[in-house]
Amino acid sequence: MTGGGRLAIVAGSGQLPLYVAAAAREMGENPFIVRLRDDSRFDWSDFDNAVISVGDVAGLGRLLRENKVDRVVLSGGVARRPEWREIRPTVGILLKLPSIVKTLLSGGDDAVLQMVIKIISTLGAKVIGAHEIAPGLLATTGPFGGQKPAEEDMKDIRKAAEAALALGKLDVGQGAVSVGGRIVALEGVEGTDAMLARVTALRAEGRISPRRKGVLVKLCKPQQDVRADLPTIGIETVENAKRAGLAGIAVEAGRALVLDRDAMLKAADEAGIFVCGIDTSLGGDMVGGDMIG
Repeated sequence: MTGGGRLAIVAGSGQLPLYVAAAAREMGENPFIVRLRDDSRFDWSDFDNAVISVGDVAGLGRLLRENKVDRVVLSGGVARRPEWREIRPTVGILLKLPSIVKTLLSGGDDAVLQMVIKIISTLGAKVIGAHEIAPGLLATTGPFGGQKPAEEDMKDIRKAAEAALALGKLDVGQGAVSVGGRIVALEGVEGTDAMLARVTALRAEGRISPRRKGVLVKLCKPQQDVRADLPTIGIETVENAKRAGLAGIAVEAGRALVLDRDAMLKAADEAGIFVCGIDTSLGGDMVGGDMIG
């Protein structure tokens, strides 16, 4: 397909697809929403839309062709991998991407996303990042609200960032929690909210000191393609961090998305929780020394 075609948004779970769709309309686009069955829960009746199952490559190709789509944004979460019976590739896709079934069934998250990007390219469209449609969602460096990390919090930011990068290299997850310089939780397939629920439970069981708060850090995987699955935080992240007794949340500046920023920062300020963007290239001073409270 050539330029001038339509934008499609593949909508999984969460609110990100809504923000991307709204931003696309503001840019004058008329996005077509490809809803993932069992993941996309919102009412998309105000948009042209259709639903497909995860793994239905042939169905996706048909929708892209029928709607003259030349660009695709992947947004939102996917709860589960497709079963082998659910993977419906075309003969052309099998010939060009013979490892498709194996990768979709058993590859790491990053490997799966890379395969999805290759599939969409083979179908004739280009994958672009959500941040290219909604650049205002990108995290910036430094504190976002009225709360700032203290020096003790910076130690936890550095420790959790180190753990998150190591975890990302293994293509496992994007987040880690450090309390008092000790890694107490790493994100797996359960996602950030479930990881924070574990921290809350550990705190209640006395496994984590009530005198030390700690920090959640979310970073891109080192090998991650920024066109898909950027770390994302929103008001629910703040609420769960509060339940877990954390002092704050740090995400990677320029490589993370912040949803419903005003409401999230209002909730964070009321809870006494800082939210900030960090730059790992700055070494130990990832938010800037003049910004530490």
